[in-house]
Amino acid sequence: MTPDARLLIAPGCPHCGSVSEILSSLVKEGLIGKLEIINLAVHPEAAAEAGTRSVPWFRIGEYSFTGAHTEGEIRSWAEKAAEGESWTAYYHDLLDNQQLAEASDSLKENPDRLCPLIASLDDKDLPLVVKIGIGAVLEDFEGEASLVECIPQLTELTRSEDPATRADACHYLGLTGSKEILPIISVLAEDEAEQVREIARDVLEEMGGA
Repeated sequence: MTPDARLLIAPGCPHCGSVSEILSSLVKEGLIGKLEIINLAVHPEAAAEAGTRSVPWFRIGEYSFTGAHTEGEIRSWAEKAAEGESWTAYYHDLLDNQQLAEASDSLKENPDRLCPLIASLDDKDLPLVVKIGIGAVLEDFEGEASLVECIPQLTELTRSEDPATRADACHYLGLTGSKEILPIISVLAEDEAEQVREIARDVLEEMGGA
């Protein structure tokens, strides 16, 4: 389905013009159905509606972005919006651009997208900044039911060949606060990697299962 787009601009914005031109060209090509451009100097309430303090802010379909983006990036997201269900890639993009709050807020509103994001941690090509960002997001979900539901994905990560991934998975399992994880953590307490064993034993101690 061809997505529509909305763009928020403001006077003096250095990147608003280029983003506007790119989005307009995609409308002409038919990759975007229609484009609504709003000047915040005239309609400041639009910023609050979008939940942003930065411009350019734009939305393509259900994906929203802030700041400068290349034509290739915007075109790619128009294509993804037409296809749908590229949420893990979307969160990777936000975290890669250090937009942690935006990613966390979106996941809080849509917790069903959390488990696929967790599963992506085993991707060997995932940038370090994205891995760190995912970890920071998971800290915001400590003790929440939506994180408990991701125990299967976290358990799978404990079988990774990478000790750092196993260690991270062990820590994130501890964030669930669920007694269900105790047998898994007990196994990790005997892991061949010292960093994994240390975290596992800390989790067991915190949960009273040592």
